Amino acid sequence: MQGGRPVVEVVRLGLVSYQEALLLQQVYVNRHRSGPAHTLLLCQHLPVYTTGIRHKPYPATVLDHLRELGADVYRANRGGLITFHGPGQLVCYPVLNLSSFKKSVRWYVCELEKTIISVCSRFGINASTSPHTGVWVGDNKICAIGIHCGRYITSHGLALNCNTDMSWFSHIVPCGIEGKGVTSLSAELRRDVTVEETVPHLLDAFGEQLNCQLTDGHRPEPDGNSRGPSAEDFSGCP
Repeated sequence: MQGGRPVVEVVRLGLVSYQEALLLQQVYVNRHRSGPAHTLLLCQHLPVYTTGIRHKPYPATVLDHLRELGADVYRANRGGLITFHGPGQLVCYPVLNLSSFKKSVRWYVCELEKTIISVCSRFGINASTSPHTGVWVGDNKICAIGIHCGRYITSHGLALNCNTDMSWFSHIVPCGIEGKGVTSLSAELRRDVTVEETVPHLLDAFGEQLNCQLTDGHRPEPDGNSRGPSAEDFSGCP
């Protein structure tokens, strides 16, 4: 810490596959074994539909259809149902030790929600939470949130739609929530809002909301011995 505030290293991964992001998260989770190593991973994903734990697997014909669209399909071994990640979506994976912040998963999720609400406010968009997960603009979800926390070390995080091709969502019921829609910063503002434009606002809001100091970091190589978190680790989307 410096001046009593946790220091969080910001690592910009660029456009990466979902699988690579899982492995990189595990690299940073492992670093916490030798002391605080707070990190905020920022990325965009190649088109991918991720499915979580449910009573019955999705029919092979459904998954094959999604692949035919040009997206990968990945069983994420998390709670929740199906969602989409792709270019134009700002994906943030905070890997934090909550012992340096507050030992409360509920508090942490609320802080992520407040962070995104603040980002939206900076763009003049009135966003809010709802009984469902994530951050919403009316009945349309603009940001999905789903975390894992083991021994107070967090992974996974949030996915904010910036200028995502929203047609990808038309092939699924995002996160299994019937009767609701999805939106993006670009759709709400009726102009192109890129991930690059959004990142500074996200970093400012994250630093303010979690009362931490952000520093620039460098991307590591995935540890060949690392694996993605197991099935019981996840809840919600992404």
